[in-house]
Amino acid sequence: MSQELQGKVAIVTGAGRGIGEQAALKLAAAGAHVVVSDRDGDEAGAVAAALATPGSAHVGDLTADGVCDALVQHAVDTFGRLDIVVNNAGYAWDGPIHKVTDEQFQAMLDIHTVVPFRILRAAAPHLREPAKQERAEGIEVFRKVVNVVSLAGVMGNAGQVAYAAAKGGAVGLTRALAKEWGGHKINVNAIAFGLIETRLTADLPEAARQGLATHIPLGRGATADEAARGIYYLCSPASDYVHGQTLNVSGGLSVGMTG
Repeated sequence: MSQELQGKVAIVTGAGRGIGEQAALKLAAAGAHVVVSDRDGDEAGAVAAALATPGSAHVGDLTADGVCDALVQHAVDTFGRLDIVVNNAGYAWDGPIHKVTDEQFQAMLDIHTVVPFRILRAAAPHLREPAKQERAEGIEVFRKVVNVVSLAGVMGNAGQVAYAAAKGGAVGLTRALAKEWGGHKINVNAIAFGLIETRLTADLPEAARQGLATHIPLGRGATADEAARGIYYLCSPASDYVHGQTLNVSGGLSVGMTG
């Protein structure tokens, strides 16, 4: 991989394993310094140590007060700048609406919508202020925000009302922020995954997995590596004129979905 991100600084949340880990590895392979954010200190540390460039681990529960702000400050204190934010952290807590508790619904909102909002609010001055100076000097430099969402948040999915509502909120956040930050050359996009083979889908019954695969034109779910390639694209110079979009990385999966 070319060094097209050399000198850039990135935050990737939920990067201790799975898609986040693969995204962090790809960004570092392209020359970026990556802050690996995860709740599990051992996993975050292992990923940070495996990066091709000097990286750093930041450990904490992003839903706890002050942790999002601390993460952004850690990135800036450690590497002196911030260029890329990948809001990947999340998990599914599924159930039909008549069985979903207030706690369950709020938990999904917190990790999938509130956390990206808090991180981007904290990141705002570190992304916007350099851009203002560059604009005044007639220099065009692109920075990147990638919010990881889901087909469920774009098109809905039965049994995932809380998850879908939260991911849908992240789509709205993406679209609004793209309109706010476009003038600063900060590309703000989302990426919507279908069936990805990670720990979140590991407990899916095999019959359900096979049934779902029949609705995927490419015939199977994606690996975490394949999913992370989409994230990398939205962080790379190749996407400099891609803005306010939701990129579906789903193998064409569209069962029960329109939109």
